[in-house]
Amino acid sequence: MITLKSQREIDAMAEAGALLADIHRELRGFIKPGITGWDIEEFVEKYMLDHGATPEQKGFEGYKYATCVSINDEICHGFPRKEVLNEGDLIKVDMVVNYKGALADSCWSYSVGEPTDEVKRLMDVTRTALYKGIEQAQVGNRIGDIGHAIQTYVEGEGLSVVREFIGHGLGPTLHEQPAVPHYGEPGKGLRLKEGMVITIEPMVNTGTWKSKLDNNGWTARTQDGGLSCQYEHSLAITKDGPIILTHQGDE
Repeated sequence: MITLKSQREIDAMAEAGALLADIHRELRGFIKPGITGWDIEEFVEKYMLDHGATPEQKGFEGYKYATCVSINDEICHGFPRKEVLNEGDLIKVDMVVNYKGALADSCWSYSVGEPTDEVKRLMDVTRTALYKGIEQAQVGNRIGDIGHAIQTYVEGEGLSVVREFIGHGLGPTLHEQPAVPHYGEPGKGLRLKEGMVITIEPMVNTGTWKSKLDNNGWTARTQDGGLSCQYEHSLAITKDGPIILTHQGDE
């Protein structure tokens, strides 16, 4: 079932999104060589609680943490752990904020210290792919228009788009319909309507798009050990175009 949000609900989700964006901005200076994924977990959860919010994904389908902290070849759902982060590592930090009952969901990628040329290019392409997808999130367009824009751009850059993990509707729960793949055919799929709130969150790999699952049952990583990057925004579909609810202001 797809729930169309009222302006009041969108405004509330924008407040949650602003808080989430604040956390990502704070992480830019926090993430550096020598810290651990567990340090990120503690920092994020404390920031949420100190600002009257709660981590929505903690406890979701049995997940135990406030964040997903995925490193290098980990595509998504990496457990935050006490492994030291090193210069050049590529870190993806994904979180969902619940603020006064409204949700916001965003993942951002970070280089630990100075990125290698490969990491920097992967980050640039993935971030651009996100915004190419958002440009297609217009009333009357179809889900396939979003995926096609992302896929054609990424593959044109010689990289690959993960198939197994996709965007989704957001609110009243963390994962709602519609499913939002980051690949597809233009003009195909569900038509976008005013009031939908969705995530667009392309995961882009340097090698194959295929993934494998760790023994923990959660963490997905690239089959070939290549690097993976992800950027995600929550956005509302409006008659005036997509409104990014988790916009950091200067990304």
